[in-house]
Amino acid sequence: MKLFTQIVLIFVIAVLVPLVLMRMVMTGITTFGQNFIIMLGLAGVVFLWAYETMIRPLNELKKGTRKIKDGDLDFTLESESSSELGELVRSFEEMRIRLKESQNQKITMDNESRELIRNIAHDLKTPITTIRGYSEGILDGVADTPEKQEKYLKTIHAKAEEMTRLIDELSFYSKVDTNKIPYAFRKLPVKGFFDDCADEIRMDLESKGFDFSYSASVRDDVKVIADPEQLKKVINNIISNSVKYMDKDDGKISITLSDTGDFVQCDMADNGRGVDKQDLLKIYDRFYRTDASRGTAEGGSGIGLSIAKKIIEDHGGNIWASGGLGEGLSQHFILRKIE
Repeated sequence: MKLFTQIVLIFVIAVLVPLVLMRMVMTGITTFGQNFIIMLGLAGVVFLWAYETMIRPLNELKKGTRKIKDGDLDFTLESESSSELGELVRSFEEMRIRLKESQNQKITMDNESRELIRNIAHDLKTPITTIRGYSEGILDGVADTPEKQEKYLKTIHAKAEEMTRLIDELSFYSKVDTNKIPYAFRKLPVKGFFDDCADEIRMDLESKGFDFSYSASVRDDVKVIADPEQLKKVINNIISNSVKYMDKDDGKISITLSDTGDFVQCDMADNGRGVDKQDLLKIYDRFYRTDASRGTAEGGSGIGLSIAKKIIEDHGGNIWASGGLGEGLSQHFILRKIE
C-alpha cells in the first residue's frame, strides 16, 4: 500500500497536474474553473501526502499499541519517513523488539528454573529414601552388630553429603544466574595450586577404586590471575562428571598441566563411556544430560559443567571437550599466563 501511494503521489505531481494545467490553457477554461480544478488537484495531493506521512503511521501505531496491550508482540512496524512521526514509529518498533527479547528471555529462564527444580527434586529423592531406610533399620534392630551399625551410619553420612552437594549446587546456580559469583582474584602460582589439588583428588579417587595420574610440565614461577576457590570448583565439577559417567571397573582419570606459550592448559581425561562427537559442545549447556533416563547412579542437577564453563570464561579463559562415544572424554581449559 505504501509503494502504491508513493507512485500515485509522483504521478499526480509530475504528470497529472501539468497535463491539467496545459489542458486548461489550451481550452481557455474560466478563471473559476481553473481555480476549482487546481484546488481539487492540490487537495488530492495534500490528502495523499497526509495519509502517507501522518494518518497511516498513526493507524499502524494504534494497531501496534492494541496488540501489545493484548500481549501480542509478533508483528512488525516499518517506516521510511524522515519526519518526527516516522522516527516515532521506528522507536516504537525498537521498543517492541526489546519487549519480545525480554519475553523470550523470561520464558527461557522460567523453563530452566523449572528444569532445575525437577532435577534437584528427583535427585533428592534417592538419598532421602536411603537415609530413611537405613535409619529405620537401625531403629528396628536390623543393624544388630557394631559392624552393621557402622556400615549403616556411613551410608547415611554419605547420602547426607550428597544432599548437601545438591543444595550447594542450587545455591551456586542462583549466583551464576544473577552474575553474582563472589570472585576473589589474585596472582596464583599455577603449578603449586594444581599440585595441591591433585593430592586431594588422588586420595578421594583411590578410595573409590579409581586409577589417578597427574603430571605438570610448568615452571614453579608461572602464575595466572585466578580465584583459587572457584578454580577448584571447576576441577571438582569435571572430576565429578568423570566419576558419575564411568562405566568401567578399572576407571582411570588423569590431569595434565602444560605450558603452551601465552597460556597454561589443563587436560583432564577419563576412560569412561565418552560422548558422541556431535554432542561435545552441548555438554556445557545448562541441564544437558547424556543420559535422559537419569539413573540413580548418575544423579545430579545437570549444571556442573555449565558452571565450570562460566567460571573459566569469567577468568578470561576457554574450555572445550574432545573424544567420542566409547573413547572416553577429555576436557581442556586454558588460562592466560601473567609475566
